[in-house]
Amino acid sequence: MFYFVIFIQTAINTGVGIGAILLAGECLEIMYSNISVHGSLKLYHFIAMVTAVMIVLSQLPSFHSLRHINLCSLLFALGYTILVVVACIHAGTSANAPPRDYSLEPKKSARAFSAFTSLSILAAIFGNGILPEIQATLAPPATGKMVKGLLMCYAAIFVTFYSAAVSGYWVFGNKSNSNILKSLLPDSGPSLAPTWLLGLAIIFVLLQLFAIGLVYSQVAYEIMEKKSADVRQGMFSKRNLIPRIILRTIYMIFCGVLAAMLPFFGDINGVVGAIGFIPLDFILPMLLYNMTYKPPKSSLTYWINLSIIVVFTGAGIMGAFSSIRKLVLDANQFKLFSSDVVD
Repeated sequence: MFYFVIFIQTAINTGVGIGAILLAGECLEIMYSNISVHGSLKLYHFIAMVTAVMIVLSQLPSFHSLRHINLCSLLFALGYTILVVVACIHAGTSANAPPRDYSLEPKKSARAFSAFTSLSILAAIFGNGILPEIQATLAPPATGKMVKGLLMCYAAIFVTFYSAAVSGYWVFGNKSNSNILKSLLPDSGPSLAPTWLLGLAIIFVLLQLFAIGLVYSQVAYEIMEKKSADVRQGMFSKRNLIPRIILRTIYMIFCGVLAAMLPFFGDINGVVGAIGFIPLDFILPMLLYNMTYKPPKSSLTYWINLSIIVVFTGAGIMGAFSSIRKLVLDANQFKLFSSDVVD
């Protein structure tokens, strides 16, 4: 069970790291394409730039050293959200407001698959609370700190994700891009909001994505350095410093290459949510509770836990199937190292 949980955590963190690099590269490309309309740089060039920055930042030695970066990330997320909501309101009320279509897909099967993919993405969003949980278990008492961390996390998620999603859907309907900045700064036609405002939003989200990439890489670093590091020597000793630089650099290059090769931002979120966050957040806690505390089979707690396990196992299987199906369908829309992110 220990290795199973570690495997899922590593898959989640790697998926989020790839997604952060991909989205940061796309934001740079959006800014570049509006400054230099006929520029020669492609998406993978910007992903390489982001990866190079991440390699440098990844040398921060421990999770504890990121505590100030975590706070800055929250502030950047709030600032980005405010700017995006203001930009969407401006776009929706302007004379150049885009046409809106709120209709669903015509086929019932397609709607069902999209619903399960969306559930997987929602699981990925709310599963961000996994890191406060991991942090809270490092020092006793864990329970109080874990609750505070999760409440803070879910409050931030509700304010940021939902306000941006609702305002973006209100303006663009079902044509809204997974990166709302791309909808506000279309490839053809004028910007739908003040350029300075969108430029500031891009800077905020870039800085936040660097922080996200750093935080979610820590689990992989811990696993690698348990074997490579010598705890009897200092953190900055040559014996520990050189392996840490090499391993973290290789890991970030691996994430960057995958982000450049497979630019499926929405699909990656769906797959990570279905095979990572749903089992780790909604199935394993109930299963481990029943295995550890062994509540009587006649008790309400046992049956509530069992019901959650069954429901979310089904949702996870269907979410994985629908997310992978969408990934396969979207594979026809791109080439390796494409310059467009597939929604």
